[in-house]
Amino acid sequence: MVALVIVLAGCSTAQTPAAAPVAAVPAPAQGTALGARGPEQALVSTEWLAANLDNPQVRVIEVSVVPGLYERGHIPGAVNFVWHTDFVDTVNRDIVAPDRFEQLARAAGINQDTTVVLYGDNSNWFAAWGAWIFLQYGANDVRLLDGSRAKWEAEGRELAVTVPSVPSGDFTVAHRETLRARLPDVLAVVEGTTTASLIDIRSADEFSGKIFAPEGFQELAIRAGHIPGAINIPWKQALNEDGTFKSVDELRSLYAGLGIDGSQPIITYCRIGERASHTWFVLSQILGYEVAVYDGSWTEWGNTIGVPIANPSGTVWGAQ
Repeated sequence: MVALVIVLAGCSTAQTPAAAPVAAVPAPAQGTALGARGPEQALVSTEWLAANLDNPQVRVIEVSVVPGLYERGHIPGAVNFVWHTDFVDTVNRDIVAPDRFEQLARAAGINQDTTVVLYGDNSNWFAAWGAWIFLQYGANDVRLLDGSRAKWEAEGRELAVTVPSVPSGDFTVAHRETLRARLPDVLAVVEGTTTASLIDIRSADEFSGKIFAPEGFQELAIRAGHIPGAINIPWKQALNEDGTFKSVDELRSLYAGLGIDGSQPIITYCRIGERASHTWFVLSQILGYEVAVYDGSWTEWGNTIGVPIANPSGTVWGAQ
């Protein structure tokens, strides 16, 4: 396996495209590794999206955490993807199967050359997860709405309640397996047989083992702490106060100051993978680093027999 760096983090404002109809974007061939894209090809502003809502080459996807949010009002033309049923397997703990994802993408009107713009609540946590799934399954032009749903609403922009009717697309899955890390890949890094940077994007209290999960969430791991050797860079540090991504220079400086400069592969993780996807998006799509998401994250690692943990707070077993 290629060396990996694990990242847990967030993002903020970066340069976005001008409010003009989308232009063709050079993209890597399907199934290949992604090259550096930068903010101009990874993000869109609210102004750009408002100007491109009727562009037939653009498809907008909402991926929010709060149930019913889409139904109460969404960006006009947006299709709703429910993260825990559309982006994951409902029987196995795994991402959505390729054939199922292909069906969903086609039903959303997505073609091979479609510009896919994702947005959602919680600063685009699960929208970033969706971007990771789309790119993992071979989409070439996938972007996030900079500032997420919150910025669109704060600006008083139009919301719709009708579900759009779109023509079926012809999207065909092609795998980019290097965007995903599994437990054996991470264990190889911990044991020193593979060189990579591990980034834990959770809060400092989660990282230290003081708490098992963020406030309001059930604990999903019997042990608290972090993967040995991981660096703690909370995801939200990548964002500005208004929820937009920081500039490229600010992001490079943030991560380089903690030893992450893109010189070796990176693996990001969190609790269940969604916040790690947010940091993955920053590091891979905006900065162009080689990054994979360990979506098993702490719920897998903290429950697995035979793997080591680091627990500075001493809450090794059931908070005891």
